[in-house]
Amino acid sequence: MDAIQPAPVNINAKDISIGIINRSVPSQKNVAIDEIDKILSIEGRNLDKEGAQNTIASLQNELSKNNIIIGAKIIEVPNLKNTGLALFPEAISWEKISQICKENKVDVVYELSYYDTDAKVDYKVNNVETTNILGLKIPLIEHQATITTLIKTGWRIYSLKNKVILEEFSTQDNVTLSGRGINPVKAIETIIGRKEAVLNSSDKIGKSYAQRILPYNIRVSRDYFVKGNDNFVTAMRRARTGKWDSAAELWAKEVNNSKGEIAGRACYNMAIINEINGNLDTAVEWASKSYSDYNNKLALKYLNILKRRINKNKQLEEQLK
Repeated sequence: MDAIQPAPVNINAKDISIGIINRSVPSQKNVAIDEIDKILSIEGRNLDKEGAQNTIASLQNELSKNNIIIGAKIIEVPNLKNTGLALFPEAISWEKISQICKENKVDVVYELSYYDTDAKVDYKVNNVETTNILGLKIPLIEHQATITTLIKTGWRIYSLKNKVILEEFSTQDNVTLSGRGINPVKAIETIIGRKEAVLNSSDKIGKSYAQRILPYNIRVSRDYFVKGNDNFVTAMRRARTGKWDSAAELWAKEVNNSKGEIAGRACYNMAIINEINGNLDTAVEWASKSYSDYNNKLALKYLNILKRRINKNKQLEEQLK
């Protein structure tokens, strides 16, 4: 069944304006370290810079679609210290956040704390054959190069209203491309589109991060009892054809069965049908009865699942107010 989950990040406000700052550009004292990293990682020129720009542009575009947000804009904030590495820098002071919000008329600040690409090249040599103009097969050594680019990003969200960092969140994504050639250099040269692939992935990263302030659906599964007597067997067949309420009619007949085990299973299944129908409080009552009256151990585990889901629903209701 589907279950709606509360947003991972609770902005807890409507009609807010969001500012986005790119803090991923390394400060001057760390530029040398970052340049060495670029050489070792075989990164394209300005790839980190362009990737970060793509990420925040995508974030801005996606946030702007959210109906609880007045607007989202990218803000240039000079002289923010950064490590130049895939590490979170020191948090911005609330005095500075207050200044940014006041000057730009925003309530919440998203910070791209870091954006870093790290490339790894793997070589493989294969023995292959080719045919010359005379039709003769000639053995050759073929070089295959695979470049895996790891994209690392870090995010912070500052809420001025409560002066709290709502989230500090990091992500990692891989982009893998392969090429072949008569030597290692040619193999690498045949890998085209790496920059485009990294930028496309960066676009998806920004879009995905914007979704963290929205509720989302997940699929959950539940076990139910299908054995006990003929009513359970018939109810199973009805459930398999999607006739859950019809199956529940048969389970309801067994909740007071003289055999405790069968009654406990029937109560458990009655909890299942009530969860399916969205009656979580009633589901809790049936699961509690299954465990307390008939010592159904599975019911205790299920009871805890139901209570967690009820708490999640309360969080969701608060977010949607």
